[in-house]
Amino acid sequence: MSRPVTLFTGQWADLTFETICQKASAWGYDGLEIACWGDHMDVRKAASEPAYVANRLEILDKYNLKCWALGAHLTGQCVGDAYDERLNAFAPAELHGKPEAIRQWGIEEMLLTVQAAKNMGCYVVTGFMGSPIWKYIYSFPPTTPEMVEAGYQEILKLWSPILDAFDSSGVKFGLEVHPTEIAYDFYTTERLFKVFERRPALGLNFDPSHLVWQGVDPKLFIREFADRVYHVHMKDAAVTLDGKAGILGSHIEFGDLRRGWNFRSLGHGDVNFEEIIRELNAAQYSGPLSVEWEDNGMDREFGAAESAEFVKKMNFSASDIAFDGDMKK
Repeated sequence: MSRPVTLFTGQWADLTFETICQKASAWGYDGLEIACWGDHMDVRKAASEPAYVANRLEILDKYNLKCWALGAHLTGQCVGDAYDERLNAFAPAELHGKPEAIRQWGIEEMLLTVQAAKNMGCYVVTGFMGSPIWKYIYSFPPTTPEMVEAGYQEILKLWSPILDAFDSSGVKFGLEVHPTEIAYDFYTTERLFKVFERRPALGLNFDPSHLVWQGVDPKLFIREFADRVYHVHMKDAAVTLDGKAGILGSHIEFGDLRRGWNFRSLGHGDVNFEEIIRELNAAQYSGPLSVEWEDNGMDREFGAAESAEFVKKMNFSASDIAFDGDMKK
């Protein structure tokens, strides 16, 4: 299959850009989904300095890699989230404790990311939108329908100008449906698209790992939103409910074996990737299959190399033969 197999660099931001390029190439990846933090992508420079873009492309080419997408999860979260101190970790130090300043910084960074992606030759930016109503996930104290609708309308107001910039650039935004986002499961995604009147700039960075532990069937999610799958994360998760652990995680850190679920290296969890590839084939998706590697119980370099091999074995094409179509031939 011609779909490229890429590696999302967000979990490797402690390494320099050239180092992760060298490693990804050695592991067999075709390219990178470049995270817009750490040393990997400075969107302000990429938006305005041709020499910076040329340097990034030169390093990619040196290791026979390409880039089809930028990841802007941290800045996107700052745009739509209800502020708490955790957002400080995503913003410059001088903005810490200043909710509106962090939001405006997030908006400006997202607009710069659109231009950076265009300059890099990328067709999509993946990321988060944040949510002003995630804290209402359990309806006690009581949450009214009006409160929920107000949250969606706030996201519409904040993100519409950003999506206008996506339209102008010819780049699309792929939301990763994920806990803490305005869209975190099937029905919240359906509602989000309705609120935005299904405008083409807004689509999905499909990631099955965040669906499977919620009990949402990833293959049906693709089938329903096939025309909105702009990018794909290959990521696994295992549900390990044992009668003590709850599905909400118990405030236990990822990787702890007492948790009711954990992210796993590809092929070591409960995601049925064969079904996902079949649905992607039916949807005629030809973009990257981007490994987002997370597994606190496995060496990451072993896991990244194994995952590249796993995806390449699974990356099959649809049949072009109707086997029983003409029995006379």
